[in-house]
Amino acid sequence: MAIKVGNIVEGKISGIMNFGAFVSLPENKVGLIHISEVSSSYITDINEHLKIGDVVKVKVIKIDDDGKISLSIKKTAEQKKHVKTEPQSKQPALIRPAEIDWGANNYSDLSFEDKLNKFKQDSDEKMLALKRSNDSKRSGGYRRGGNSY
Repeated sequence: MAIKVGNIVEGKISGIMNFGAFVSLPENKVGLIHISEVSSSYITDINEHLKIGDVVKVKVIKIDDDGKISLSIKKTAEQKKHVKTEPQSKQPALIRPAEIDWGANNYSDLSFEDKLNKFKQDSDEKMLALKRSNDSKRSGGYRRGGNSY
């Protein structure tokens, strides 16, 4: 298989530097996986992810005019994520809402006016609790005997 941009090929790690890893490719070619192309997460030490002799699948992302080959492990994983798979069923999956105890505030035996009064009372209590919470967060700016700003 010819090495072209976009192809996924298998190679063997032949050298590791702090900036990336060299990979021996088919046709006696060598490419470089930059440290930023090893994983989608941030990597500080490439040696924690790759070892000399590891066989890896890499995507060819660039071939310079002078023959330098840039490779990516990260993009092979991304390409697998984008592959469409047929759903097992033609019907859309059912999405269930969070489990909510709708009967917790069951006031079916109350009249409309009683329900409205209960709602107002609950609402006032929640507003008062919210106001107290916000007031306690605002009161922390002044210190006694400390440095003045």
